[in-house]
Amino acid sequence: MKQRQKPKKRNRASVAAVLCFVAAIAVVGTYTFKNYRETQQEEKLAQAEKTEDKTKDKEDIKETSTNAKDIVINTKEKPETETEGEGDEKQEDVAVDPSYGIQTDAVVSNQIYFDSESRLLWPVNGAIIMNYSMDKTVYFSTLDQYKYNPAIVIAGAEGDQVICGAPGVVKSIDVMAETGTTVNIDLGNGYELFYGQLKEVPVKVGDYVEAKTILGYVSQPTKYYSVEGCNVYFEMRKDGQPIDPVTFLE
Repeated sequence: MKQRQKPKKRNRASVAAVLCFVAAIAVVGTYTFKNYRETQQEEKLAQAEKTEDKTKDKEDIKETSTNAKDIVINTKEKPETETEGEGDEKQEDVAVDPSYGIQTDAVVSNQIYFDSESRLLWPVNGAIIMNYSMDKTVYFSTLDQYKYNPAIVIAGAEGDQVICGAPGVVKSIDVMAETGTTVNIDLGNGYELFYGQLKEVPVKVGDYVEAKTILGYVSQPTKYYSVEGCNVYFEMRKDGQPIDPVTFLE
């Protein structure tokens, strides 16, 4: 009986040894697998950090390149800005320089002014053959009738110079049946002058004219003044209404 029980003890010991060996292998395997996973994770993290560093480096390089381009562009634009400034200064100089044709006319024309204290030069040397009369009628020899006269009629010889009586701007030049070629001068402040019975007019509409500027020459009279003879029709208006120019003549 005692000899039969010994194998059982040996079998148990063998089984225990096998179990211990298997357990050891499992422990070693688990530890090894854990180390492998940790190693893999560390490698992945390291790879991710390298990739992130490369991306940042590329972005830094790109940003640096963009800034460099901006510097170049700004450097190029600066002279153009200075050039534009110089151009503006030149334009301002032209605007105030009275030696530039049209702009000079515009500046000077704004200076025209006439009021009740201003005086006129006689348009031609001659006697008044018909007076201004808007409160009663006067006799017109050619027409053989009495009528109102909104101007004065000054005798003159054909070809005599007709000059402007005050600074102004040529407002219109018209050919009228009664007064022939007639030049209208705007004196400013609502005052206007009309010079009729002219020929060979050297000025044009829009011209600025000084006092004593030649507006034309005495022509042959129209059929409305054939009896009166060669003359200058000289009318003055204020705000469109006729006034007596004699009160302003020197």
